[in-house]
Amino acid sequence: MKHLGHPRFALAGHDRGGSVALRLTLDHPEAVSRAAFLDCLPLTEHLSRITVEFATQWWHWFFFAQPGIPERVITADPDSWYRGDADAMGSENYDEWRQATRNPDVVRAMLEDYRAGLTVDRRHEEADWDAGKRITCPTLVLWSLQDDLEDLYGDPVAVWRRWATDVRGHGIDSGHHVAEQAPAELARALTDFLQPAPGDSDSDRGAPGREDDDG
Repeated sequence: MKHLGHPRFALAGHDRGGSVALRLTLDHPEAVSRAAFLDCLPLTEHLSRITVEFATQWWHWFFFAQPGIPERVITADPDSWYRGDADAMGSENYDEWRQATRNPDVVRAMLEDYRAGLTVDRRHEEADWDAGKRITCPTLVLWSLQDDLEDLYGDPVAVWRRWATDVRGHGIDSGHHVAEQAPAELARALTDFLQPAPGDSDSDRGAPGREDDDG
């Protein structure tokens, strides 16, 4: 962002992108004017709230983190693991996606993300928490009402208030892929949050970025 001429900017991250946004915001608070987190919590908050329901629905986190085994299982029958909708995605996107999910290097890269989450990413969050590091810029939390974040944890805003000093947020009537399923409502929420108000000192917010999950 500095290279592009934006030493200070607003940031939005969805799912795995939320983890990226959290890491960047904690590591470089001087660079982030506002942060929006979509369909996500800090990883350590997930892990500290493991229940039977979480373990049943999110078992793949722990399976994917195993060394070697998931690669062999997934690449033996990719269609059992990755299901896409050609009508929703469009034929060109669907073909590219289907080719990618049959590439062993792509599969391994997606699994390595889960392995990092339960090792180095978790350790970094724990160290930040112990050191008292918190998000100090204005923070927006949005979540999909048709997904399970609220069902598993209650009010996501309350969870994020453990990590940030200025938090607001609400649910959006959508499935997990909110940018595709409720684009107008998501755009309104982000615009209202990121658009500089008259007299706002954050005139250098710039345009929101978007980090998506691994699909």
